[in-house]
Amino acid sequence: MGNDTLNINASGDRVVVIGGGVIGLCIAYYALRSGKQVVLLEREAAGGDNCSAKNAGMVVPSHFVPLAAPGMIALGLRWMLNPESPFAFSFRPALVRWAYLFWRHARRSHVDTCLGLLSELNLKSRELFVELSDEFDYGLVKRGLLMLCEKQQTLEGEARHAETARKLGLDVEVCDACRLTEIDPGIEMAVEGGVWFKDDCHMDPAAFSSGLRDRIIAMGGEFRYESEVEGFIRESGRVVAVRVSTGPASSEEIGAGQVVIAGGAWSPVLARELGLSLPMAAGKGYSMTLDEPVQLPRICSILAEARVAVTPIGDALRFAGTMEIGGRNLSINERRIKGICKSVSRCFPGFKEEHFDGVERWAGLRPCAPDGLPYIGPAGPGAGNVLIATGHSMMGLSLAPVTGHLVAQLLSGDSPVMDIAKLAPARF
Repeated sequence: MGNDTLNINASGDRVVVIGGGVIGLCIAYYALRSGKQVVLLEREAAGGDNCSAKNAGMVVPSHFVPLAAPGMIALGLRWMLNPESPFAFSFRPALVRWAYLFWRHARRSHVDTCLGLLSELNLKSRELFVELSDEFDYGLVKRGLLMLCEKQQTLEGEARHAETARKLGLDVEVCDACRLTEIDPGIEMAVEGGVWFKDDCHMDPAAFSSGLRDRIIAMGGEFRYESEVEGFIRESGRVVAVRVSTGPASSEEIGAGQVVIAGGAWSPVLARELGLSLPMAAGKGYSMTLDEPVQLPRICSILAEARVAVTPIGDALRFAGTMEIGGRNLSINERRIKGICKSVSRCFPGFKEEHFDGVERWAGLRPCAPDGLPYIGPAGPGAGNVLIATGHSMMGLSLAPVTGHLVAQLLSGDSPVMDIAKLAPARF
């Protein structure tokens, strides 16, 4: 990482982490483990909601293809014609550059250069999740994930994906409908078949975040809630303090030896303060959780055609989906919700659309980089002691531990455990 890493290392042991989602929590945890002092700033109140709270809770080594991939633009354009589809794009001038960069990277060559890196990141993260489950219980289930296909054509495409997964060292099985019933007899499935990615896992994401917060406090970390960052105080190309709003007409400057921006979809606003353009789109997703489902699978799954994730969390069952690219708002579009409900009732005949009547609708914003890779690394020469960690798209939870581990190594001036040059925040 050259001089950027040396500057970071020279700046001291007090780290200010901006963002209290699962990425920020993992960074704080691993930074504390490496001997740093940590102050974590969160814009919401204690116990507030964020993108980590009610997501699908999946750890997905199976997801080694970036969001920017061949065919995604054509598929997205078709989906945009259907108000109940899994995808929507709200055009706004701020997204023009993002859309152009996405189009430029939706190539086979880009996917080929990312496969190994995304697989390595996810497998390392899975390893760290297992280690963390020995420290505190957050309901980690290591039974894999079923990619369920309603159509034979979809199953054939997933079988090709499975072959690539095997070449990357993953344990995968292509299944017909009968085999799926053997694997998970607890739920009725109306599908042609599917793929069982045996290295994938699932968990209760709220329990994971809560457990991490407890560990961080026990290790001496400090949380500052309702602390919205207004700007930075810089001297000689370094951030020496973070200016935080503490009320309608008051603010506070928090001294910083090192800073990590892990603010999810809000990160580009903070990066811009430091002279870094960070192309990012907020990808809104929804979830609904049935506390008393009529059937309860033992393995998490994804409905391939509808892009709906299904996760058993204790005795409850969570359904999550959609990708609405647009602004940073959390309004609920009931047409998208209806699309999720229809998809579930098609694939799982035991569930009816009315089962979701009155169930809480939750929305979260995924920070999406245009090439489908996260931003992890130094902010640049104008802020030599600042790191960026955001842009994980739909893999924020899955990649959180490895992101925290990598950032802690950078903060300590150590060489990362893997080559992350492709994740440089200044790559665009």
